[in-house]
Amino acid sequence: MTGPVKRPGPRPLPRPLPPPAPPRPVRATVPGPPARPGVPPDRPGLPLDMEKLLAARLHAVKVRPYLAAALFALHVVEDRSVPTMAVDAHWRCYVSPGFVERTPVGDLAGVWVHEVSHLLRDHHGRGERWAREHEEHGPGERLRRNIAADFEINDDIYGDGLPRPAGAVLPSLLRLPDGLLMEEYLRTASMSGLAADLAWLDCGSGADGQRRPWELGPDGAHGLSRQQRDAVRFRVAEGIKGRPGEAPEGWRRWAEEVFHPPQPWRRLLGAAVRSAAGAPGVGENHSFRRPSRRSAAVPGVVLPSLRRTPPRVCVVIDTSGSVSDAELGSALLEVTAITRAVGGRRDLVSVISCDAAAGIAVPLCRAENIELIGGGGTDLRSGFGRALRSRPRPDVIVALTDGQTPWPSAQPPCRTVVGLFPRPARAVDEENPHYVPDTPPPWARVVTIG
Repeated sequence: MTGPVKRPGPRPLPRPLPPPAPPRPVRATVPGPPARPGVPPDRPGLPLDMEKLLAARLHAVKVRPYLAAALFALHVVEDRSVPTMAVDAHWRCYVSPGFVERTPVGDLAGVWVHEVSHLLRDHHGRGERWAREHEEHGPGERLRRNIAADFEINDDIYGDGLPRPAGAVLPSLLRLPDGLLMEEYLRTASMSGLAADLAWLDCGSGADGQRRPWELGPDGAHGLSRQQRDAVRFRVAEGIKGRPGEAPEGWRRWAEEVFHPPQPWRRLLGAAVRSAAGAPGVGENHSFRRPSRRSAAVPGVVLPSLRRTPPRVCVVIDTSGSVSDAELGSALLEVTAITRAVGGRRDLVSVISCDAAAGIAVPLCRAENIELIGGGGTDLRSGFGRALRSRPRPDVIVALTDGQTPWPSAQPPCRTVVGLFPRPARAVDEENPHYVPDTPPPWARVVTIG
């Protein structure tokens, strides 16, 4: 006999599921530029082949030795947002790892030369000025400036060891002549027919003056200062002028025009040199390196000769807001020329930055390493006062200025040369429309810079 059948009780209800976890935050990314037609995107995690990239730079230096200083001044930044290679105004070179992997070394060398050419020819500053003067700031206008800048440099940088890459942007695409400047191409052609096919083209702000989201900006690491950039351009220009047969015509023309020739400071300081050499105590430094001619009158006795000492020069540079960056670069070139005029004696040349107040007199090591500080109003009287208080006191004061400054009421007890940056006949002060700057005093020798 079997017992009663046990019926199953009610099944327990399932436990409620926990609420779904909130989605993980995703870091916002900047959309990259359009991909170049026929070029695959970078593989995730692909490392940058730095050895291949630097080998390409060495090849570029070998075939274009006059650009060596500029090529070695570029700092490499790995960035997958860049379609190929690009530069910013602070001489950083942004490089795509995938582009380096799939590009032969010879072609990479051509890209190195292409990108540094944008910087040497100041396409950043020129592109900014064009956009400001013509009120053209959209992405399409940015591309137009990039294309025009490529037209300017691509017509003469290839060949002789640098193969021309496929798809190079040349003026012949629009039946335009070679040898024109970026601004001339922008004035003579709309380039609308190329915009669709070249939407991938992006050489960075160094090519057109418009900053990209992926660039590090002026406060980022490894950027060159304004003075350092001008110094690189100056060294390249001097190298091209020193051996003009190695560079094509476009580069030779650039080297002649990029900087105005410095003033003939040896002649301008000649009177000061003669005055300093004839002043009491200045020519009385004795030297036994060359015996005095009077030794012949005293047999057996070697008399020392008097050694002439070049004058000490203090350069007061106007760093007020009315002086442009290009003029400050020209001022540094003049400092270099002044150093040559005193026999290369950098210990005899000092520099004072001055706007409304004077900075400290800085001894000269290399002109391109001097940091010019200022940007405010102008009062060179403080600069003259600082120069005269320095010890030892200078024999010559050279003031490089636009002339919109008060001048000392009394003549300094040393010779003075004033280098004027050219200005219109009557400069206008926005805060005081009736302001007319004083002319340099009659006791100063005045020359025009540039």
